[in-house]
Amino acid sequence: MYIVADIGGTKTRIAKSVDLEKIEEPVILDTPQSYEEGIAKIIETSKAIAGSDHIDAMAFDIAGVVSEDGKTPLTAPHLPDWKGRSLTRELEAALSTRVHLLNDTAQVGLGEAIYGAGKGARIMAYVTVSTGVNGVRIVNGIVDPAAYGFEIGGQYLFVGGSAKTLEDLVSGRATEEKFEVSPKHIEKDSPVWEELAQLFAYGLHNTILHWSPDRVVLGGSMFNEVGISVERVRAHVTEIMRKFPTIPEIVHSELGDLGGLWGGLVRLKQLG
Repeated sequence: MYIVADIGGTKTRIAKSVDLEKIEEPVILDTPQSYEEGIAKIIETSKAIAGSDHIDAMAFDIAGVVSEDGKTPLTAPHLPDWKGRSLTRELEAALSTRVHLLNDTAQVGLGEAIYGAGKGARIMAYVTVSTGVNGVRIVNGIVDPAAYGFEIGGQYLFVGGSAKTLEDLVSGRATEEKFEVSPKHIEKDSPVWEELAQLFAYGLHNTILHWSPDRVVLGGSMFNEVGISVERVRAHVTEIMRKFPTIPEIVHSELGDLGGLWGGLVRLKQLG
């Protein structure tokens, strides 16, 4: 029996898999800002999900840079009290199992690559825009090796006379700060979405040039039905592309809030 989990800035999703082929209905918890409270909740919930079964292995994800050994979040932008904590070691000791930790975008991307909108693509880029912005390059179903993972939201664009990061231009947090309203309260036909689609297209264009994917999968809350239009992003990237003869497929993600759980399933299969 296996446990997969997605530790988000506001919600944590934890689910059981008996056979590494499917996941059962996840338990959804509010994610505490306090690390001690959060780790206690995860341990308690994992034990409840497992019941009398032994947990053979667990796969977790969290936002931020994860240590090379996959044990510790070196940064935790949405959960600062979790930064530098021995997350996997504490879980391994409490639950007598192996625990694997990965950046959240990388794990969601794996889920999309194998079970979602990236299925069948040889080189896939998964890019998410929600509270923050990030992406991952996946080749033949495996996360591309990297010294510190990927942080494409930190790329700089020169806009309005100054250099700003892509995250500071199009993320949910940046949008709320700029327009003084939560993105979920912006009307569907608001010109804000077209502005964001154009800005995001420049960042995505750069990522396409760097990673040269066959397919780009776009996910995150800013691509909800009321949000940035994938079609408009595709149109803007097509318009500005000069280096490549064609642009890759650009499609919407398919797994929604469960992408990290499906990605955890993929990781456990790959790690054996």
